[in-house]
This record gives sequence, C-alpha cells and structure tokens, in this order.
Amino acid sequence: MSDSSPLLFQPLKLRDLTLANRVVISPMCQHAADRGHATPWHMVHLGKFALGGAGLILTESTAVDPRGRIGTADLGLWKDSQIAPLKAVVDFVHAQGSAIGVQLAHAGRKAGSEPLWEGGAALSAERMAADEEPWERLGPSALAAGPGWSAPRALDANGVASVVKHFVDATVRADKAGFDVVELHFGHGYLVASFLSPNANHRGDALGGSRENRMWLALEIAQRVRAVWPAGKPLFCRLSAVDGTLDGWNLDDSVVLARELKRCGVDVIDCSSGGLTEETRALPVPRGLGFQVPFSERIRRDAQVVTQAVGMIVDAQQAEAVLAAGEADLIALGREALFDPYWPHHAAATLGADPGYQRWPVRHGVWLAKRAPGLARARAEAAAASDNQETSTQ
Repeated sequence: MSDSSPLLFQPLKLRDLTLANRVVISPMCQHAADRGHATPWHMVHLGKFALGGAGLILTESTAVDPRGRIGTADLGLWKDSQIAPLKAVVDFVHAQGSAIGVQLAHAGRKAGSEPLWEGGAALSAERMAADEEPWERLGPSALAAGPGWSAPRALDANGVASVVKHFVDATVRADKAGFDVVELHFGHGYLVASFLSPNANHRGDALGGSRENRMWLALEIAQRVRAVWPAGKPLFCRLSAVDGTLDGWNLDDSVVLARELKRCGVDVIDCSSGGLTEETRALPVPRGLGFQVPFSERIRRDAQVVTQAVGMIVDAQQAEAVLAAGEADLIALGREALFDPYWPHHAAATLGADPGYQRWPVRHGVWLAKRAPGLARARAEAAAASDNQETSTQ
C-alpha cells in the first residue's frame, strides 16, 4: 500500500503482529455466554466485524475469575473448558484476515449487574450469593460503587495475589485460544481502576495512599502478564484517563501510569474515561463527537506510547483527521460498529481506498461490483426523471 493511501487503511506493526488497518472494534458486553463459555452469538457478533473489514476485533470484557463478572452471562477465561469455544471464534476471524484480541477484566466492586436491556441495576448481594456459581464483590476498600450497590469485601494480601494469578492464568489460556492481543481492562471503575483512584482506595497499607502505591496492582499485573504472554504478541491496556470524580484519578496520573506500563511491556494504551462509580456527574466530560480523543493525544505525546482513541468517532473523515493530527494511532468503534458492522469497508470507499470492492470478502465483493454499474445507471435515470418532473411542474 502506498504512503499516499489514507492513514486509516495503512498497516500498523505492533511487535510481530501487523494489523491490516487502524480500525479496531471496541469491547462491548453481550451478556450471552453460557457459564463463561462463548456461544453461537459470539461467533456471529464478532465474526461479522471480521467480514466488515476491521483490522483488530476485541472481545467483550472477559472475566479472569467468576467473582469478577460484570453480569451472570459474561465471557470468561477462568477455566480451561472456556478455551475451545473462543478458539472457534478466533479461527473464523483469522480466516477472514482480521486480528482478534481478548479483553481480560475483573469487575471488582462493580461485579454483578443486570444487562442494560433489563435495567442495568446492581444485583443484590443475596442474589449473587445464591447464584449457581456464588460470587461476591471485591475491592481495595469496603466502599460501595454507588447507591444500590453493596459494599465490596476489601482484599487482603492473599486476595490481591490471587487476583494477579487469575490474570496470569487467563493470559495463558488466551494464548492457547490463539488470540493475537491481550487487553488488560484497568478502566471504568472495575477492580484495578478502583485501586488507582483515591476515591475508591482508602487502604492504609502499601497498596494505598500515594499514587505509586495505588499503581502497584496495575503494574504488577502488567509485568506478570507480559512475562507469560508471547514476546511477539502485543499487550494493550484500557485506562479511564479521568475516572469521573472530583479529586480522583486524573489525566496527569494517567500519563505517569502509561509511562510505567510502557516500561512493563504494554504496547498500546486504549484511552477511555469515567465509570469509577455509578454517579459520575461530579466531573462531567461532555459527550460530543470524539470527546475522548484529547486524552489519547495527551497520553500519546507525553508518555510516548501508541494510543487507541475511542468514543463517539462516527465517520471516516473524522477518524482520518484524528490520525492525521497525531492524536492517536488506532481508532476504536463500539456502538457505531453495531450500527454498521461494515463501517471499515464503507470508510474505505469514502476515503477512496477501495473503488472496486476489493477489500470486501470475495463472496460479497464480487456481487457488489457486478451490481455497481447498473446501480449507478439506475440512480442517474431516477435523478434525471425527478429533475424532469420538477421542471414540468414549474
């Protein structure tokens, strides 16, 4: 591909992985797993984005521990039986020419909630304890995530060590499933994010107090995961650049953490925001188009790390402008990809990078190319007829 092609469709090399383009499908919770196992829903949900031409597809938040599920039907990699169903998805995505990564997460004190279409409310502690696989909320301190949420059990030293081991073990399983990328979820108020924030972490030991102490768990997980994740495979990390609370985790903190994560072997910082509590109106971030891009730009510039921008990026020209301005290296789509799973192909056409449907899967592109001349002619005839009708009525 020539250097004059749109940046959005220029390859990006990360360690031994070369992404075909800069479009990433962001993790989106589906609440469709069977006791943590991927189902046909995940094959279709993730597979359609590969057909749609995304360079990299990230799974939804995938629990490293059943106690770390966001909802009862989250994906998981806490046991070996969950490897094979995910490997089937990975193999299909690879066959279409896309890369695929898994987002590993522990929901911490925000574990246990209903799907959005059922209201999204917190499950009661009693409901969680009575589940087929009983679970509980865990956190740095016994501080609830908001009204309606039970206080988590504060992790002791053994509990913290167990969390680190869960991330490491899940990473080994991710490699066995064939994933190209692991993304560590350290944002949105989940377990690691709650350790980072002074508004959730009131510990008096070596994991609380100073910013360096509060960063310990994030850096320990990153180092330990990097040690077992193959050297040729990139490691991503999602951060809430600001946590959404007054005097909480802020952008300056995220720059410092991003520098340290890079030293631990993290290759890409996925720049999101908010979510520390269910009541994040104290520090509103206006949700306009590209509202989180400034976080990506600052972290990319000051931490000298590859960044991924996400949040209300909706069209090809906007995405290309972000890359051209040096504000990010990758563009992640979530709900816009749900609206249009073929967004990358449509963006390529808009930017002049695919005039003949060559980027489409051959089973689709050949039919679209065959239709194109007749469709253009029919549209021209319809437009001419419309113009004639308007002229005759004047």
